[in-house]
Amino acid sequence: MTTTLMDTSSAWDVLEDANLPEGFRVEITDGKIIMTPQGEQQWKVILRAAPQIEQQLAGHGDILSEVMIDFPSSLWGYAPDLAIIAPGSERNKRGRFEWHSLEAVLEIISLSTRDNDFEKKLRMYAECAIPLYVIIDPSGNSCVVHSNPTRTGVYTDQEEIPFGEDLVLPLDGREIVVKTDGFPRSEG
Repeated sequence: MTTTLMDTSSAWDVLEDANLPEGFRVEITDGKIIMTPQGEQQWKVILRAAPQIEQQLAGHGDILSEVMIDFPSSLWGYAPDLAIIAPGSERNKRGRFEWHSLEAVLEIISLSTRDNDFEKKLRMYAECAIPLYVIIDPSGNSCVVHSNPTRTGVYTDQEEIPFGEDLVLPLDGREIVVKTDGFPRSEG
């Protein structure tokens, strides 16, 4: 069976009855199930960024962390480190949000996820027209904000923000500012 970008099945369907180990992040890339343990730096960034975002959303949208999102292909199942859900978005019949509900995705990279975050996820998020994709890189002490997605899998604009400067997320009709000075930094 050939799978296209607009399949109605969810990549997550294959895991419906699976007994997965706790403490591991599970995602599906190119139809392959990938399990990785969450790193300390990743957890610390989420812990510092999520409350800032949630407070500024003030009921105009929502923030999720490592929650399954349905994408328009059975080959891709991502649970972003942080996902900002647009106001008024509704869950599908599976009880999950879909890609078109996302205003922004923030991924904290590690050595084990680097290729997926910089290549595969970047392409998929752009193809799905997710307005903002932010890659947070503790080893590089910076964030890269990708914006203006194209259906060809490219974001036409990118801006690098060093840790210590404010990370500004221009959302539809509002702006979220995340202070990055408390993000864990690489000593290298």
